[in-house]
Amino acid sequence: MTTFTLPIPSVAGSLESYIQTVNSFPLLTLEEEMEYGRRLRQHDDLEAARHLVMSHLRVVVSVARGYMGYGLPQADLIQEGNIGLMKAVKRFDPERGVRLVSFAIHWIRAEIHEFVLRNWRIVKIATTKAQRKLFFNLRSMKPKLGTMGAEDVNTMARQLGVKTSDVVEMETRLGGRDVALEPVDAEDEESFAPINYLVAEDAEPARLLEREQTARLRSEGLVKAIDGLDARSRRIIEARWLNEKQSVTLHDLAEEFGVSAERIRQIESKALAKMKGHMAAVA
Repeated sequence: MTTFTLPIPSVAGSLESYIQTVNSFPLLTLEEEMEYGRRLRQHDDLEAARHLVMSHLRVVVSVARGYMGYGLPQADLIQEGNIGLMKAVKRFDPERGVRLVSFAIHWIRAEIHEFVLRNWRIVKIATTKAQRKLFFNLRSMKPKLGTMGAEDVNTMARQLGVKTSDVVEMETRLGGRDVALEPVDAEDEESFAPINYLVAEDAEPARLLEREQTARLRSEGLVKAIDGLDARSRRIIEARWLNEKQSVTLHDLAEEFGVSAERIRQIESKALAKMKGHMAAVA
């Protein structure tokens, strides 16, 4: 049976050296893959998982090459793909008659897709499943189409099963460019800095004053609402809702007032409804 003597290599060093190393690992036979898969599922054998991962690292490299057009480091794409491979190995069931490589491709691509969408642009350009599918298909087809006309948009919409408006919107997003929030040269007074034009609405004086007044009215309204209760209802509300240390249970209050816990619950509900109506009137 094939054995590995080296630890799983890291992508952090020389990429060329990493690729040479993973390509040197021998592929597993069907029998070896079945054996390691069973050992992992039945006994949580981490060494078996390591064999399965290492023999398929070259597959991740091959898949990652297909995403080089997004301007992201190949090492990062491979690293994300490796995460997908490890997830696939964890879920691999050798008894289903499917080779690990066929099963792992889905997981490898899924992780790389997520990485591309997170990092290709600062602002997310694809959030739903349909948008993601459109994003990757449009990225792969646009170089052949160049500037898309109405006919191209209609054709792509039919092929992908989406609306023409979705295709136009995604093409617009892809055609945009990122703008730095702060200028590269901070000493250049004429540099455009979008961050200077972004407004924090919550920090506006009017908003701050409004929040302060609302909080004060609510506080005053709560005090008046509690004062409007009878002594027993006020005691129950304060014990159940305004006790900073620990709220008192219905049974504790039932024992205190010599009634049933259900009766305490009824008084509490009636008092809360009365307070809510009073505070709504104040607001």
